[in-house]
Formats: sequence, structure tokens, C-alpha cells
Amino acid sequence: MNAFDYIMIVNIILIWSLLFINIVLIVGGYIYYLKVEKEDPPEVLGDYPFVSIMVPAHNEGVVIVKTVAALLRFEYPQDRYEIIVINDNSTDDSAELLQGIKDANPGRNLIVINTDNVTGGKGKSNALNIGYQHSQGEYLAIYDADNTPERKALLYLVAELKADDSLGAVIGKFRTRNKDVNLLTRFINIETLSFQWMAQAGRWQLMKLCTIPGTNFIVRRTIIDAIGGWDVKAVAEDTEISFRIYLMGYKIKFQPKAVTWEQEPQTLGVWFRQRTRWVKGNVYVLIKNIGFLIDPKAKKIRFDIFYFLSTYFLLLTALVVSDVIFFMNIAGLVSTTILGFSNLLWFTAFIMFVLGVFISLTTEKGEMSISNLLIIALMYFTYCQLWIIVTVYGVYQYFKDRVKKQDSKWYKTERFQG
Repeated sequence: MNAFDYIMIVNIILIWSLLFINIVLIVGGYIYYLKVEKEDPPEVLGDYPFVSIMVPAHNEGVVIVKTVAALLRFEYPQDRYEIIVINDNSTDDSAELLQGIKDANPGRNLIVINTDNVTGGKGKSNALNIGYQHSQGEYLAIYDADNTPERKALLYLVAELKADDSLGAVIGKFRTRNKDVNLLTRFINIETLSFQWMAQAGRWQLMKLCTIPGTNFIVRRTIIDAIGGWDVKAVAEDTEISFRIYLMGYKIKFQPKAVTWEQEPQTLGVWFRQRTRWVKGNVYVLIKNIGFLIDPKAKKIRFDIFYFLSTYFLLLTALVVSDVIFFMNIAGLVSTTILGFSNLLWFTAFIMFVLGVFISLTTEKGEMSISNLLIIALMYFTYCQLWIIVTVYGVYQYFKDRVKKQDSKWYKTERFQG
């Protein structure tokens, strides 16, 4: 065996270790799905807490009317929640559209905060802090401006949080409302079902651990009071605040019956910029909290720190190095005696990927189909490979910003009609 053989062995171990973890999470998530299906939907016991729903919105005129309309239709006592839309330095017609909604709904607790380029325009965390300063709720719920939550989503989130004092936050599930637009949105739909909500379900089932997504979640006001609001330097404010909730000793629960439908990117350019922001944001949170990996008091966040570290550095390096050696071997530039064995493991990993993702789809009506099975197989060779490029670029951009000593800029995801 030569040096390249040993490098390939290390890469195989790293890749299969992460694959095994994901398989375990899928199994755990499926068990949780079966359990939740047998349970009655949660109900609010006693008085209904007052909830402040906050919606940060920058140039969201294309989608904001549908979003606010859905929030106004919640099956929750009208006098027990307020909607705060932070129209954050928008230059489109958002202000006029929001005023029109207010005029059409007199007597409703709908507050519109219009910021300018002095007070606003500094990203989602800053917008949430502005809304938080105007809020009155005992609980704070967050929705992105492209969301149309189902009527009982808020009710389910509140019921879970009110019933258990050990919970600091409760998260719901988000679905892709524009999944049939093109192949990219179908990829994103499958990614959402398998690698986001099924993974969340598995982590809650196995470790009582979840990470807040950017939307469709509720958190105790006392927590935001204690931590002083959202970190304005974090472009992945959801992951960052999750870590802080863990460190306060609270748990974050996943309630999949609380569903919202959101619009996903419909073009590759929009997708690439959005995902790059996710990578940069998660790397920021990882670097900020890396010391907790060896802190005995922070055992709740060790898994997430290890998972991010493995995904953005160890797994990424293993995949890139493996691909380089593979192509160099084909070109005759290097030789490795275990390439055949490596290819067998690669094929096995492909089969496990397809089966694992397809099992995730069986939990959703209308998703278990031959066409989706074929899309999953195609996804492995295309969409997943694009994720490698995004991750490399995102990590590079993060460290470039650090070297230049400049804050990461917030990229607002472009919306589409429909």
C-alpha cells in the first residue's frame, strides 16, 4: 500500500461515519413519525398565552400579502396574539401593501414597523430585535415573509411550549409550496423532507435535541430577555440562538403537526446565494462555540458542534480529496490499489442514500412515487455535488471576511410570483 491508499482509507472512514450518523437519524425520525401519528394533536390547557408573531420583511411585496393573510387566519383567539411586520428598509411597494391589509382588518393586532437605512437594512437579526422591542407577548413566534402556515400551526406550537417548562422553544415543520415549478424545487422538496425535518425528528427522538429553523417556531420571551436579543453578526441567527437556548438548560422540541408552507428558490443563482449564506452563518456559529466541544457543562450542544465540524471540514475535505485522487488515478497521475474497493463502498453508499431518502418520503402523502425515486437517484449525482461546491465557497467566503475583518453581509432570498 502506498500513501494514496492510506489517504483513501481515512477518507472512506470519515465519509462512512457521517453516512452512518445520518442513517441512524433517519431511523430515529421514522420512529418518532410513527409515534406522533398515533397521538392526538396538542391542546392549550388553561388560559391562552399572549403571543407576538414577528415577520422580518425586506422587499417582500411579491409574497407578504399572502403571508399576513395566513397569519390572520390562525385558529387562535384573535385578542391573544399580535402580528408585527418589520418592513425593513424596503424599496418596493411593501409599505403600501401592508397598509392596505391594516385598513382591511380594523381592530386586529397588526403592527407594521417601517425602518429606513439608518435603523434597518442590517439583516434579519437586527429586524427581529426591532420587532422584539415593540412586542408584548409572553411567547415570540417567528415566520419568514414567504410563509403560509396552516391554520392550527400556532396553536400546536403554543400548546407544546405551555405544557412543558423544560422547553425553551418549539419548532414546526416547513414544506415546499412551489415544489412542482422545476427540477430544482423538486430537489429542494426532497432535501427538506429528508435532511431537515426527518433529521430534526431523529435528533429529538434519540437525543431530545433540535435546532431552530429560520421560521415556524416559538420561543419564551424570558429567554430573549436573558440573552439580550438576536446576535446581529450572525447570518444564521436560527442556529446561533439554538446554541444559546441549550446553554441556558432548556430543550427545543419538534412538533411536526405544526406545518408552514414556504417558497423555495426557483433558480440556481438564488439557491446558491441562499445556501452560501447558510454555510457562512453556520461556520460563524461553529467558530464562536468551538470551545464548548470540550466543556463538560455544554453536553447538549456537543453533538451539533461535532456535526457542523464534521460536515463543513472533515467530510468536506474527505469528499474533495477522494474526488481528486479518483480523477488523478484515471488520468494515470497516481496509483492506488484500493480503488476497486473504494468504488464498491461508493456504490453501496449510493444505494443506502436512495433508500434512506425514499423511506423519509413515505411519511408524506403524495411523495412516495416512482418519479421521486428517480429524482433521488439523480439528486445524488447533481444536487448533492452542488452542495459540495456551495460548502467550499461558503467556508472560503467566511474566512475571507475574517481576514479582511469585515462582517458577513446578509443576502435576502429573492422571491417569485405564485
